[in-house]
Amino acid sequence: MKGMIHMNDLVIMKNKQAVTSSLQVAEVFDKQHKNVVQAIENKLDSAENSAQYDSMFSKGVYKDRSGKSNPMYYMNRDGFSFIAFGFTGKKADAFKLKYIEAFNSMEEQAKLPTSPREIARLALQANEETNQRLDSVEGDVKDLKENQVIPNPEYSALGRRVNQRVSEVAHSYGHITQKQRGELFKDINSGIKKIANVSARSMLRKKDYQMVMDFINDWEPSTATKTIIRQTSLRLDKEPA
Repeated sequence: MKGMIHMNDLVIMKNKQAVTSSLQVAEVFDKQHKNVVQAIENKLDSAENSAQYDSMFSKGVYKDRSGKSNPMYYMNRDGFSFIAFGFTGKKADAFKLKYIEAFNSMEEQAKLPTSPREIARLALQANEETNQRLDSVEGDVKDLKENQVIPNPEYSALGRRVNQRVSEVAHSYGHITQKQRGELFKDINSGIKKIANVSARSMLRKKDYQMVMDFINDWEPSTATKTIIRQTSLRLDKEPA
């Protein structure tokens, strides 16, 4: 057997199929080529499974050193497996493994696009997939920006403006109790949460800052809150001093 065999020499592409030749098999496994050819033809001539064998082997011709044309065969992975099955020994097994590796490599290469149309189609497909991923990333980034919680400085500014606005409205009622002032805070905070669609003021989003600030500036207590404050004042007035 040969001492150094390169994997790229073992298998070639023929008619879009990974194949090796009877010449290559004879050389690698140190067999007489005529014996390898005879083994193949014995398979082809057998009545049993002849159709399957026909798909494994393809006849060809080569010229020897004298220029004489001689028969040879190309074989795919299955054909090689049948022929090499009877080759035994550690070295034979080592070369079988090399052949398997060579077939795997060539078959992977065969999957790659070769025509301009196939290459263009795959390029368009890859571009579309890239665009979809970019759209997804951009959507995630936009979502993060839009749902970013309001920073502390802006949150504190809103809190101060709430206190100021409640004080302004409370002043219009004259003297009110802490409980009545609490009703005003409850009313304004309820409005803030409703327009910003959040369950707590601490969940306000940065993008809603100006909208909330405008609401606070324009806020007036609801009719229900005004009624509660007036009723509370009436009860206080009726209580004995």
